[in-house]
Amino acid sequence: MARHWLAALACFAFSGLSCSIFAQEGPALPSVSAGPAAGAAAAPAESEILTITQALLRRPTGLTPLEVDAVARTIVAEAKRHALEPSLVLAVMHVESRFYNFAVSPVGAMGLMQVMPQTGAELAERLGVRWVGPQTLFDPTANVQLGVAYLRQLSDRYGSLETALAAYNWGPGHIDRRLRRGTAMPEQYPSLVLEAYTRGRGRS
Repeated sequence: MARHWLAALACFAFSGLSCSIFAQEGPALPSVSAGPAAGAAAAPAESEILTITQALLRRPTGLTPLEVDAVARTIVAEAKRHALEPSLVLAVMHVESRFYNFAVSPVGAMGLMQVMPQTGAELAERLGVRWVGPQTLFDPTANVQLGVAYLRQLSDRYGSLETALAAYNWGPGHIDRRLRRGTAMPEQYPSLVLEAYTRGRGRS
């Protein structure tokens, strides 16, 4: 775990390089299929898992090949569980952390999907995910479980993917205040995610 914290500190120090949403483009996102309708029970498709695994192995994730395989399986399984597309999960991950597992943002969001520790703790309690403090968010499978559940929660809350993405980035409190005031929603972050999402789907 010491190496993980050192990596996180390094990422924090150089957040403009590896943790910024404005980082340079990496390899193209993989093309993966849509998830099933809500409530459908289907085993994760091995072809989807393989596609995501191969794409992640080409990126500086900070993970071992076995961990990358586990992450790919978790992305597919959790996307299907929450009736989201794996491509959307990958797009969020691409914009949030550039797939670097030990990314830490200047405000303290952590891991692949850049989950805030307080949000992670609340979700972990509700979902039954073992929580051992903020370092839990450097467990890539736990991070994906929590991040995907949070994205689903926000999508249900706002009924709009663009608004949910804005809340994922800015926090629901900030978005609620904008809605009450009739202020325009932040557009840049949702646009970045949706562009990455569309590129991934376009190669289906």
